[in-house]
Amino acid sequence: MKMKTVFGIPKELKADETRVALTPDCIAMLTKDGYKVLVETNAGAMSGFSDEQYEKSGAEIVSTNKELWEKSTVILKVKEPQKSEYEFFSEDKVVFSYMHLAVEEELTKELLKKKVCTIASESVEGPNKELPLLRPMSEVAGRLSIQIGANYLESINGGSGVLLGGVPGVQPGKVVILGGGVVGANAAKVAIGMGADVSVLDINSKRLAELDLAFNNNIKTHYCNPYTIKEECKKADILVGAVLLPGRKAPKLVSADIVQEMKKGSFIIDVAIDQGGNIETMDRITTLKNPVFEKYGVLHCAVPNLPSLTPRTSSFAYSYAILPYVQKIGEYGAFMALKECESLRAGVNTFRGEVTNQDLAETFDMNHTEISLLIGFKVA
Repeated sequence: MKMKTVFGIPKELKADETRVALTPDCIAMLTKDGYKVLVETNAGAMSGFSDEQYEKSGAEIVSTNKELWEKSTVILKVKEPQKSEYEFFSEDKVVFSYMHLAVEEELTKELLKKKVCTIASESVEGPNKELPLLRPMSEVAGRLSIQIGANYLESINGGSGVLLGGVPGVQPGKVVILGGGVVGANAAKVAIGMGADVSVLDINSKRLAELDLAFNNNIKTHYCNPYTIKEECKKADILVGAVLLPGRKAPKLVSADIVQEMKKGSFIIDVAIDQGGNIETMDRITTLKNPVFEKYGVLHCAVPNLPSLTPRTSSFAYSYAILPYVQKIGEYGAFMALKECESLRAGVNTFRGEVTNQDLAETFDMNHTEISLLIGFKVA
């Protein structure tokens, strides 16, 4: 049974995507247990992993994206498939990747048409509804958001010239974070470490209390509503959008009118942009090479794959998080693994031509079918 599942790791084709789904050390653990792993040539190059390292780990190197898809039964990716890969879709394929289908209607329809089983990494759930595969990338993105923001506050980069941590006798910069989840908490951690004045807004009072305790009263917490958003944004040198609704488009929390009232040379980074974003004025996607545009005198950053700025760290973090689920698929086969593993079932967005994620179905006004019904039993 182990040899029936062939894992394939393609080179990422999305613009500016530099990560790889599995690192050589994790592949070595899979091949040691008898699983077959194919890796497209140069798939790990941007993360600092050579084909030779993958070969030493027991992987087989294949020369093209087409060959990789044709020979693999389970495709392990970081980002969603691109249009050039649609032709490789088929009913016997499983794609395990960050999908973010709520903003990918064309891709969703193609996956349904070809009856591909998709396991969306951002939808995989652990106990207590936590998102174990989204967490590591959210940690990276949250920390990077402040690092990037501090850099763009420098006047040479078009910013207001504020030193985020200030100096004795001069007030520090103000960081406002919308959302107290994993992204928000990690952004706060770095901002506090740099000496900034930090405010976190959230609608969950319990979460705000947890953050207040975790940061030893070194942050200001605010219940998130239109009034507090407006007032805090006006004070911000750095504004971080970090509110994500799994399976749905991100809510627009900051209007263009609010942005116009922000300080000139301030900086907004919308970490939720891969789900549509929290800031109304984020009207375009930016890239790693050109991450920022200016609107109303405020710098805007809308890079959807921030962790690709640090691909080596990010690839290790993602690889270690996804490995137990990959091993489960290898042990049981994809179909039986869905029966055995509730966490994996929660991650399935499409299966045999049906939408199995209720939030996704509602986003596109499609019919929803529970995955438990499609795999032959009803989960209690």
